[in-house]
Amino acid sequence: MTAVTPIRTAAEKALGEAIAAHLDGLSAPLARIAAPAAAQFATAGLPHRRIEDYHYTDLRALLRAVPPAAPRATADAAPIADCLPADLPRHRLVFVDGRFDAAASDTAVVAGVEVAALTDALAAGLTLGGVAPEADPLVGLNSALAGDGVVIRVAAGATVEALLEIAHVTTGATLAAVRHVVELGAGARLRLIESHAGPDATAYQVNAMLEMRLADGAHATLVKLQAEGSTATHFGTLAATLGAGAELNHFVLNSGGELIRNQLFVRFDGENANLATRGANLLAGRQHADTTLVVDHAVPHGQSRELYKSVIDDRAKGVFQGKIIVRPGAQKTDGRMASHSILLSDEAEVANKPELEIFADDVQCGHGATAGELDEKLKFYLMARGIPRAEAERLLVLAFLAETVEEMGDAEIGAVLTGRIEAWLSGRRR
Repeated sequence: MTAVTPIRTAAEKALGEAIAAHLDGLSAPLARIAAPAAAQFATAGLPHRRIEDYHYTDLRALLRAVPPAAPRATADAAPIADCLPADLPRHRLVFVDGRFDAAASDTAVVAGVEVAALTDALAAGLTLGGVAPEADPLVGLNSALAGDGVVIRVAAGATVEALLEIAHVTTGATLAAVRHVVELGAGARLRLIESHAGPDATAYQVNAMLEMRLADGAHATLVKLQAEGSTATHFGTLAATLGAGAELNHFVLNSGGELIRNQLFVRFDGENANLATRGANLLAGRQHADTTLVVDHAVPHGQSRELYKSVIDDRAKGVFQGKIIVRPGAQKTDGRMASHSILLSDEAEVANKPELEIFADDVQCGHGATAGELDEKLKFYLMARGIPRAEAERLLVLAFLAETVEEMGDAEIGAVLTGRIEAWLSGRRR
């Protein structure tokens, strides 16, 4: 039988060339990860709408072009973009065009925290993967292209008072991929912000993956601020495991980029663990933002809460795909998932696909999804009291999103999130 050679799009060809160039001269620890992922991409290419998990985000159709990969040695950048208030105290680890920038980073020692380069940690025996499926196209692309990253380890019992930030800055039309690992020892506590920023009107692409491993009793607050440039492509993956009694308090704010997909894979490995993941998508123009999450309750007595809200204007499109899996024997699982959207334009669009897969009989699980316009009665009530229409809409949107921010339970981070939401609303076309 004659072999069938699939027709590759321009983006697939460019990615294939970037992967081939990346593999050339790659260090041995990274090459062991990249080689099989490269072979996987060569066979499968980009995902398309016939693949269930990408039905609403057909990357073969949506991704038209791919910029060249950033050079391995990136010169120190000029002023580094900052997603956070300048007066917010924190320790920054800065990656410019996918490469660690020591000059822009705060390399001061933080008590209880060990920081190492990804390549050094791999050479010393660190293993990657195990939660996010390597067969997932974006996970595979990250494995095939990632050339730099950081490993953060928090000692057992340590409480890190300082706020840590992993900042990603893009300076031009480049393709950048990074891979990070964060490990918390038993009973450790950490607050971490992952931020992404870049120039407007510049077609660049970022693929960032973070693996987080929480040992028994560990507690992590993780916030992702995605504020890419107006024509950027952003792919992000979080893969987390929770030990017994561990807690992950997670938030993602999308306010930039043109094509965005954020993936979240969480597995409960210990009993009485707790996951709270929330998100806010602020979309306008022709943005396409996809949030896909899989929460795997593999053991009994786990609790998960997923709450994502979207404000969608103009011709933008929001996608939410959420799945809660309760494995056989994972009794007393309590899982709740909700997605709510407000459409500010007649041309705005949202697609919701919540799922439950339950293989245990003593559980409490549920999901819900809503989409609609701003309440005209509430808007009229505010306008009747002298509040201009634009301000009335702003107040209603803030009230709609407030629940997700307030439930973080962190006033310092909550102020940052509220500030970014208000900035987006102030810049919205009316």
